[in-house]
Amino acid sequence: MPDTNTVDVHIPAGLANRLGGAGPALDRQALEALALAAYQAGSLTAYELRLTLGLDSRCELDVLLKTRGVNDGMTLPEWRAEQETLDRLGL
Repeated sequence: MPDTNTVDVHIPAGLANRLGGAGPALDRQALEALALAAYQAGSLTAYELRLTLGLDSRCELDVLLKTRGVNDGMTLPEWRAEQETLDRLGL
């Protein structure tokens, strides 16, 4: 079960207004940005990220990562090697 404790973050009004104003949408935007940064830094696993963001499935997480342009950690050489293997297998 995810931790239900919260931390308040103070965002200057000028920045909040530029990001669409204070409220639930800004709260979500800030949470996603912080959680994605932690994931990219290796501080959160994909599973922890999914729980933190309240996503129901790995598929939902994959869609979020793709739409945010977040790499799943695979390097280009790793991707090419995997693609070559799939091609050899006819997949």
